[in-house]
Amino acid sequence: MGYKEEPEIADVLQQRRPSNVEAMQQLHRKSVSNKGLTGASALTVKQSIVPITLVTVLFFLWGFAYGLLDVLNAKFQTSLNITAARAGGLQGAYFGAYFIGPLTYSGWIVRKFGYRWTFIAGLSIYGVGALMFWPSAVYRSFGGFCGALFIVGSGLSTLETSANPFIATCGPPRLSEFRLELSQSFQAVGSVIAPLLASRVFFKKVGDTDLTNVQWTYLGIAVFVFLLAVVFFFSPIPEVTDADMALQAEQCSDLTGYVDKPLRKQYKLFFGVAAQFCYVGSQVGVASQFIRYSEESAGITESQASDRYAIGQSLFAIGRFAAAGLFMFIKPRWVLLVFMTAIMIFIALSMGLSGEAGVAMLSLVLFFESCIFPTIFTLAIRGLGRHTKRGSSWIVASVCGGAFFPAMTGMAADASDYHKAMGVPLAGFAVAFAFPIYLNTLCAKELDGFRDTKIGYHDERRGTVIGDINDEAEIEAMEKRAASRDMGKV
Repeated sequence: MGYKEEPEIADVLQQRRPSNVEAMQQLHRKSVSNKGLTGASALTVKQSIVPITLVTVLFFLWGFAYGLLDVLNAKFQTSLNITAARAGGLQGAYFGAYFIGPLTYSGWIVRKFGYRWTFIAGLSIYGVGALMFWPSAVYRSFGGFCGALFIVGSGLSTLETSANPFIATCGPPRLSEFRLELSQSFQAVGSVIAPLLASRVFFKKVGDTDLTNVQWTYLGIAVFVFLLAVVFFFSPIPEVTDADMALQAEQCSDLTGYVDKPLRKQYKLFFGVAAQFCYVGSQVGVASQFIRYSEESAGITESQASDRYAIGQSLFAIGRFAAAGLFMFIKPRWVLLVFMTAIMIFIALSMGLSGEAGVAMLSLVLFFESCIFPTIFTLAIRGLGRHTKRGSSWIVASVCGGAFFPAMTGMAADASDYHKAMGVPLAGFAVAFAFPIYLNTLCAKELDGFRDTKIGYHDERRGTVIGDINDEAEIEAMEKRAASRDMGKV
């Protein structure tokens, strides 16, 4: 995966510098039996390929669901004759579930039963929500659609509560941002395919008020989701525990300056939650009104505007793959800062320009939005150690920002026009923009240390994996080195 150098034993030992021998013995031996260590803190790239591939399918699933959501928003405004502000209730139901699930049942499931069972639970809830679209379409109930989307959002938030931290921690820590960005790229692909299929297949040759195809579309999704749950039931998904993450963070302490702290002092996490809340809300606000903005700006039909939106979503997907490639050569904190700066510029231009130029500016906003969510996520959970799963739940819960900004954007559009309404996402982006500034000024050493660590790579000279808790020779050598350092301090 890009790393060729084989480190000397001194480099291996420097991956971790405990304060004394007793601390090391407690971490490596007592915690193995009492704190749930599984050895997953040093998974290699090869070991992580199969589980990451399986979980990446889930990213495609909720990208597909999200892509359909934006098309349903525009369709319901026409078929059910509702305002843009009321149509924002779909986003409110969908993303409102993100506030409840990760902080309650889904957060508890992932901490109590681990990743695999959380995947199964999330898929099952998602399937039930998809089935609920059938009676909602039959009775043409907007409230029913909102309820169905709330259940779908509950299932997807449960999946995200487990999938995002699993991808970020399943494999060498130096590739964490790359892994999550690459997996999230397939979520973007799902978001591109969904509106194209919606306009060309699902809702083709049906009247503006006909919702029959909505029923069949979500029935098909439900069948696929339940089958996928069965696949995960029989799949070998390695469990990465909080004890594993605590060990990994400690092993990197010489490079990162890591110190175990209580959750209340994890300030980077709290800032990341606030940034994610405002960013996701703004992203959804832009996406939910993109079609109507395009109609207003360029004077085109809804079908043509849907095509423009598909182009914008394609740029979003391309941006994610591009960002994943950049992460192999450029520090993620730098990429995050550059992409957020570009978002601020182009969202402002979209407010001031009309015609196809305005649509182009808003499309570029989608391109630079591409890497923001996964990058904020991985950088915010860096160094959480034993708090990784709980902290990840909080960041996923912050996705509920998508329940507020679309409604506010819709109200602004009803009160004035869609160009001025883009000021609402602009305000949210401004708050998120402060986070990469914070990371690049106050957290640079910590983040760069995790990027530089070689845990999870093979030391060909010794035939071991760096950071492996079963490598007794490495542990003993580390203990001797720690004792030598402690003697020097006396």
